[in-house]
Amino acid sequence: MIYLWTINGLTLLAFGWDKLGARRRKRRVSERRLLLLALLGGSPGAILGRWMFRHKTRKRRFTLYLFAIFGAQTVLVYLLVTKVLPGIS
Repeated sequence: MIYLWTINGLTLLAFGWDKLGARRRKRRVSERRLLLLALLGGSPGAILGRWMFRHKTRKRRFTLYLFAIFGAQTVLVYLLVTKVLPGIS
């Protein structure tokens, strides 16, 4: 649980940092790195950061990848909760 809080916090901060860099025309966080953070479990933080900072909202391909990651993680969590965890007890 601590890992999920940490990765989502880092992902949220990365979206904020990238938005700040975009506004100031400074160094940016690559889209690949933002998607990697989402893939590592930070997809809720990525979606929250996207909404909070209104960042990467026009990038269709990025949005497609982000929501595909979120959807796959949602299905994985559902399967773990309904199929694997009940069988452990």
